[in-house]
Amino acid sequence: MIRWAGKLYLSKDINYKKKLKMMKSIEKGELTFEVYCIIFASNSDNLFDIINANDLLFPFYSRKDIYILGLADSKGQAKLLVKDMLLEIYNKTGDFRVREYF
Repeated sequence: MIRWAGKLYLSKDINYKKKLKMMKSIEKGELTFEVYCIIFASNSDNLFDIINANDLLFPFYSRKDIYILGLADSKGQAKLLVKDMLLEIYNKTGDFRVREYF
């Protein structure tokens, strides 16, 4: 099941209309082009995972609860977005407890 963060982080080139289109495609299980999702890490030693939205079509993800925190239109933009997210979390909490922050 896919859930969305209340405050969805977006890379700089994603506007409101594009965000809605991406979200709709992901929820319907459609193939997308150059959409990356930032989700909670599957490994508890990590903070985030960056995955291509098309990976969500694999059975592995269909059996999991996926909480999408951010969307980016390239892998590079996704990495920059994660950096911004981590800086915000650290500046507000003084720590990197990502799951508690959200």
